[in-house]
Amino acid sequence: MKIDNAFGLKQTVYLKTDKDQLPRLITAIKICPDGLLYEVISGITSSYHYDFELSDAPDVMLSSTN
Repeated sequence: MKIDNAFGLKQTVYLKTDKDQLPRLITAIKICPDGLLYEVISGITSSYHYDFELSDAPDVMLSSTN
């Protein structure tokens, strides 16, 4: 079985919908029926997201509209 993941463990990513564009660290990749879920951590908060919700660069336009 070959798994084609968009992001790797320990990679810093950003949530596309996060207005603060906080950096998050990928700590786990979970294989699910609908695709891969990435566990990301920012501080003490963790959450799971699909690859289309993540970016490897911050969205400066989103963070500058606060």
